[in-house]
Amino acid sequence: MFGVELQDGWTIYIWLISGVFILIGVVIGIRWAAKNEQFDEDIKYLVFDENDEDKMSPEEFKKFQEVNQYQEQRRREKLAEEAALRNRG
Repeated sequence: MFGVELQDGWTIYIWLISGVFILIGVVIGIRWAAKNEQFDEDIKYLVFDENDEDKMSPEEFKKFQEVNQYQEQRRREKLAEEAALRNRG
């Protein structure tokens, strides 16, 4: 149509290049998730609050309280870090 003919077998290179970009994106995504504490098994406890005690066993409720306390502590630390960065810069 445009006077340019591609030789047979060129599509494999497009697939290879696309695959490399996908793998790079996956690695970047996994590194971001690990850096931002996204692989936390206890995250499921954050959907509950103190009024949900009757929906959990005593062990689960205790775990909920521990996880919630830890997350609140991390939140305060992150907010303090951000405030320090804003004040410094």
